[in-house]
Amino acid sequence: MVSVLVVNDQSLQRLALRMLLGAEPDIEIAGEATSGAEAVRMSAALRPDVVLLTGRLSGADGIDTVRRVAGRERPPRSLEPAGTDRSIPRVLVLIPAGHEEYAYAALRAGADGFLLEDAAPDELASTVRVVAAGDAVVTPALTRALIDAVREQRAARTRPYSSGLDTLTGRERDVLVAVASGWSNAEIAERLSIAPTTVKTHVSNILTKIGARARVQAVTFAYETGLVRPAA
Repeated sequence: MVSVLVVNDQSLQRLALRMLLGAEPDIEIAGEATSGAEAVRMSAALRPDVVLLTGRLSGADGIDTVRRVAGRERPPRSLEPAGTDRSIPRVLVLIPAGHEEYAYAALRAGADGFLLEDAAPDELASTVRVVAAGDAVVTPALTRALIDAVREQRAARTRPYSSGLDTLTGRERDVLVAVASGWSNAEIAERLSIAPTTVKTHVSNILTKIGARARVQAVTFAYETGLVRPAA
């Protein structure tokens, strides 16, 4: 069962999301929050699998909320000392149409998945499941926006953890390039002639070394460090 904390400042929208997701047999609503501060408190208390940020909280004012809910100031889970509470929720953000640029800032703050607000109901439920499982979801339109943002900002500043690229082995770089190219684990295994389990191990090692939580952040890392260059 996937537990979800719905965060939205509009009561009717919260009700709609609660009814929509609560109707799914494998999804339960852990609670509702109406503000960023409330979302942070309830997330810490309820420990939901997924925090769904929507409404005005999916814009610029919600970036700090994403950072705090995702525990961005904490070290990557794989680097935390033994016994550390690792029940950090995954963060799924619904982006308003026309504000795709928010996705880049939310990604850097620690978000794990993105959808446009006009997504179909079944797409939202499916995305909640995928994000809860630890994978990332970014729609094609948002992927384009992310790549454009990376292209614009790469020249303006240096990636804080860009040195992490130097810690990757040659094979890990190959896998990261493949991930950034949109290949699935099965496709990577076939094209690099390695076992799917080996691909999973490489991806896990890459995330640990670069301090990322999910594949979508590894993709941004690949573009920001110049390992993969956006097409013109």
